[in-house]
Amino acid sequence: MHNLRKFVGGAAWICWLVLLPGRLGAAPELELTNTVVVFPSNLTGPARKAVTMLVEEVEKRTRVHWPELSTWPAKADSAVAVIAVGPKSQLDAFGGPYARDLQDRQTAPGEGYRLCVRRNSNQSVVLVIGNDARGVLFGVGRLLRELHMRPGSITLTQEADIATAPTYSLRGHQLGYRPKCNSYDAWDLPVWEQYFRDLAVFGCNAIELIPPRSDDASNSPHFPRPQMEMMTGMSRVADSYGLDVWIWYPAMDRDYSDPKTVEFALHEWGEVFRKLPRVDVVFVPGGDPGHTQPKYLMALLEKQTENLHRFHPKAQMWVSPQSFNQAWLDEFVQILEKERPAWLGGVVYGPQVRVSLPKLRALVPRQYPIRHYPDITHSRQCQYPVPDWDVAYAVTEARECINPRPEGEAVIFRKTQPDTIGFLTYSEGCNDDVNKTVWSGLGWDPDANVEEILRQYSRYYISDKFADSFARGLLALERDWQGALRTNTSVEATLSDFQTMEKAASPFDLKNWRFQQGLFRAYYDAYVRERLIFERGLETQAMAALEKAGDKRAEIGIAAAERILDQPFTGRTAEELRMRIHELAEALFQSIGMQLSVKKYRAIGVDRGAGLDTLEYPLNDRRWLRARFAQIRGLKTEPERVLALQEIVHWTDPGSGSFYDDPGNVMRQPHLVRGPGFLKDPGAMASPRVGFEQDPLMDIDGESIQGARRMSWMDHAETLYDTPLQMRYAGLDPKAHYRLRVVYAGDTRGKKIRLLANDQIEIHPYLVRPFPIKPLEFDIPQAATETGELTLSWFGEPGLGGNGRGCQVSEAWLIKEPAASGR
Repeated sequence: MHNLRKFVGGAAWICWLVLLPGRLGAAPELELTNTVVVFPSNLTGPARKAVTMLVEEVEKRTRVHWPELSTWPAKADSAVAVIAVGPKSQLDAFGGPYARDLQDRQTAPGEGYRLCVRRNSNQSVVLVIGNDARGVLFGVGRLLRELHMRPGSITLTQEADIATAPTYSLRGHQLGYRPKCNSYDAWDLPVWEQYFRDLAVFGCNAIELIPPRSDDASNSPHFPRPQMEMMTGMSRVADSYGLDVWIWYPAMDRDYSDPKTVEFALHEWGEVFRKLPRVDVVFVPGGDPGHTQPKYLMALLEKQTENLHRFHPKAQMWVSPQSFNQAWLDEFVQILEKERPAWLGGVVYGPQVRVSLPKLRALVPRQYPIRHYPDITHSRQCQYPVPDWDVAYAVTEARECINPRPEGEAVIFRKTQPDTIGFLTYSEGCNDDVNKTVWSGLGWDPDANVEEILRQYSRYYISDKFADSFARGLLALERDWQGALRTNTSVEATLSDFQTMEKAASPFDLKNWRFQQGLFRAYYDAYVRERLIFERGLETQAMAALEKAGDKRAEIGIAAAERILDQPFTGRTAEELRMRIHELAEALFQSIGMQLSVKKYRAIGVDRGAGLDTLEYPLNDRRWLRARFAQIRGLKTEPERVLALQEIVHWTDPGSGSFYDDPGNVMRQPHLVRGPGFLKDPGAMASPRVGFEQDPLMDIDGESIQGARRMSWMDHAETLYDTPLQMRYAGLDPKAHYRLRVVYAGDTRGKKIRLLANDQIEIHPYLVRPFPIKPLEFDIPQAATETGELTLSWFGEPGLGGNGRGCQVSEAWLIKEPAASGR
């Protein structure tokens, strides 16, 4: 017996969970293929829906239909098992001969349940006892996760005895039916209902909808029905399962200080509220999108709360300080402290809040609860990017790819959630499905074993036979993204494991979109690694050709390098991988509406999951080299051309006594001051992180070379808001002079950056980074290096709001000047 103490709403709740030795092959299995389901005759609403869900989901996976009874079988039959389901308050009506023994007079936490097995010589019984209607739903979900289901066979470990309730009261996900999403805009109501069920099985108790007008196009080629009609239907379906319905409602109009604008907004929002069957909370982001000064935004929301209560009297209004600059954040906090608006239900911490979650909790009066709005759907240029991602992945898989990050999401969850009542995650499609499940599971029990959550995910969503192997595969996919890709040999092993599962899969398994997603990622990662090794090898050969040309005509070296760089990526293995990636993309479009290409599947943009369109993106410097070669050919003299070629060959060689960093490359950032790091600071509020910005796609074959970047300019180290980015050097020559050569690339053109040495000496004031991108050079005063050590600190513009990015460094050389002659 394993005892876990839970604290729910301030009250202690003991969770009994028998650790199931059956997973080690030791515990006997209870046969449930021949079973009847018993529940109270007057069971209605979400609890009755839960019974239907149980019977239907078992039948889908086993082709076995369990009969439903509203009374206990008159005669015990050892050949027929019983599953009894209902709320604790009606235990006498469905508990049969076990009702009295299972009665517990203590007050039980809401949404909790007990799942237990009783067995005697006459009959086997499984009881699901919900503390309330939602407890019935989540208890049924747990039973579905624990069942071992195969065609014609259903078993459960006999010793199962679980009593549990959730730690966090809010566990939900944003599910926006809008064109921006990589798959949701193709779903009709039956698909949505299935997804609501899937989420509820792992403890999700809330969904968040998006109104027809947001920061998005007004239509999608994939829409099966109009947005308002779909929003109404989704609200109704969620209500039938007893799930809370939130609305993410951005304040999009330009000027809410104008009474006419306010009047328009009240009417528009009121029409949406009027049509929805259920609304529990409206959440209005302060920005991203929207840009309204807090005093006008809060005045609008007070009126909108009255508007909301006309149709949903108990619904709440919540707000976030997203995108606020420091002055607006101060004003927002002052309003909360001085006015204590009674109409405000709570505050949301989301992307682009310029302080950490603990800091926001300290600023906001305690009467207002805080909900987390974590971005689990994006992998770069986001709230919680993949730490130290390889640039090859960043430019191919891009921002919104299939991104199972179970271990990383667990780090984010455990470091951020204690200051909240829970979460509704930010999602823009089914690419983050694994992450949703991890958040739901940890929202129920923060101490849950992540690998066990993945086993349940794999057993229930994929197949019982893949419970362990697919779970391990998901962990492997995340680890394939860690560290330098060229040296990560586990990528091929991961693909081999998925190919083994693929060969063992039934036709039914192969049509499963979650199975398809795992395969897609495994093939995609392996293809990118093979191409990276090939293309970087070509670049090495090209540099050797330029070096070999030496003082001969520059054109000889350029022509040789171009011939090498233009070699196509061929080979049977590569072609097989590429073909399978395209086949799986088509399968995902057919199975779940994923749009992995703008041209082929009409995705809204390349950065919205269209990984097919970036699959062949160059992974070496050939585009930049072509542009540079064209410039070199235009130089006036041969010595100039030869010197320019030598600069390319020795680009990362700073010379004797000098130093080079590519701060966005985990393998080439020896002087970067790392700070607390991802494990302690996953939101990078006090740590540098890796960021990316590639060239516009244009012609991926490299024909268009305008604005081409080196690979080292596509990644960078960055810090957010007012946190400085620092590099520290030791072992310098105290008597030498040094100069700094630096590249400010990044994705924030127009924002200024400043550089100080040792926190005192200004190397350069705030300046706008140059475009086209080029290295800049600055003298380092000898006073800054006379101790043999140097700290360089870069600063973005203070007090800014928005996404906080701007302090970004792509390359840095600290170059020791040669001694002057005669000294």
